[in-house]
Amino acid sequence: MSAVATYTSLAEEILALKRERKAIILAHHYQESEIQELADVIGDSLELARKAKQFEGEVIVFCGVWFMAETAKLLNPDRIVVVPDAKAGCSLVDSCPADQLRAFKKRYPDHVVVSYINTSAAVKAESDIICTSRNAVQVVNSIPLDKPILFCPDINLGNYVKQQTGRDNMKIWPGACIVHATFAARRLTQTRIQHPTALVAAHPECPAEVLAMADYIGSTSAIIEHCVNSDVPEWIIMTESGVRHSLEKGAPNKKFYFVANENCNCSECPYMRMNTLEKLRECLDTLGPRVELPAEIMERARLPIERMLAL
Repeated sequence: MSAVATYTSLAEEILALKRERKAIILAHHYQESEIQELADVIGDSLELARKAKQFEGEVIVFCGVWFMAETAKLLNPDRIVVVPDAKAGCSLVDSCPADQLRAFKKRYPDHVVVSYINTSAAVKAESDIICTSRNAVQVVNSIPLDKPILFCPDINLGNYVKQQTGRDNMKIWPGACIVHATFAARRLTQTRIQHPTALVAAHPECPAEVLAMADYIGSTSAIIEHCVNSDVPEWIIMTESGVRHSLEKGAPNKKFYFVANENCNCSECPYMRMNTLEKLRECLDTLGPRVELPAEIMERARLPIERMLAL
């Protein structure tokens, strides 16, 4: 910081640094509650990147995972974008390397590539159009029926979209989220027995057998909106447990139950939880780790996002 100062808390120091840097703090719903409490905006990845365009500051601090910060940079090319931890990655991004997608396109040049927003900027640059979990069905339905599609990289979301759209000419990349893909139907069944009056809200990245048991299927933000605004007093939530913060804030009198997955016997994303208040303070102080992307990648990756937004 430019001046010596005494702070009674780490949070106070972060807010002072934010003012000094003319920064905005964006936090994904899967972040720790203490980070969400300091954020200017809480939301999903695209929602946050778009909100960042509306502020007049100089620095975007993205508390989420790396691909989300890349998306913020794509939509805000002239701003500094930093993250608390550059190692906060994503299993979906890792499952779909850009060179493998390029190899697929050479083999199947007639396919329209629909990429989930949970991909790297390099993969977005190889895509025809981007989608989110909220609009994936709409995006696929916008493509002419005679056009074959490659949907990447989430196999569960892809299968859900294929079922909803009835598209037979749709190949699905075999990637998966390490949190959602390991939710087990048997554990959901046990939780329903324990809470018989609760309804189930599930993210479409969950396996088909879990989605078959859901009363509501939607994106992270859609799940929060639906459960907060519904008349149902109890919900079993089949997504990352960081959403508890927004759910309980929006509906303090309701009860929300989370199901442990098979991977870590919890419902937390290990990448999302790599961000801490200490790292948030450090990235504001040093303006790093910083997201930098080649101009050619940025230009090509922005096009499929703009095509989605045009819908």
